[in-house]
Amino acid sequence: MARGDYHRWMYRGGRPNAWARWQNRLSAWLHARGVMPRRLVTLEVPGRVSGRTAAVPLVLAELDGERYLVSMLGDRVNWVANVRANDHLATLRHGVIEAVTLEEVPQALRPRVIQRYVQVAPGGRPHIGVDRHAPLKAFAAVAAATPVFRVRAQPPQPTRPAAR
Repeated sequence: MARGDYHRWMYRGGRPNAWARWQNRLSAWLHARGVMPRRLVTLEVPGRVSGRTAAVPLVLAELDGERYLVSMLGDRVNWVANVRANDHLATLRHGVIEAVTLEEVPQALRPRVIQRYVQVAPGGRPHIGVDRHAPLKAFAAVAAATPVFRVRAQPPQPTRPAAR
């Protein structure tokens, strides 16, 4: 089975199968601890229905000094819906815990980010469906169906002195 076929098999129908769910749990645990390369992170966001924190391993694409998260499976995935339901507030983990706001990137600005994403995320390539060496206009064709979020660090919250 070719690598791309394997990755599509793991997410047939846009949802992870049992094997992919197991791999995602392991990857989320490893990414959160900072064991893997810096671009591999764990996104944590409360579930919109359960309220329980969901941890998802993702690839952070860096472009022009900005950080981005791309949904390789499109618009109908839980982490995207959970981020939107939580006012775009989430937590990124990679050895450290970082409170972030995820700003949705307008469709017109997505192609360059998606192009960068497929360059750094081999597992996402089969789902995006555009060769990493393709011209930018090829990425414009998938931009409407591929959510992209700019990662913004939240300013530190002031701490209150402990009550005596």
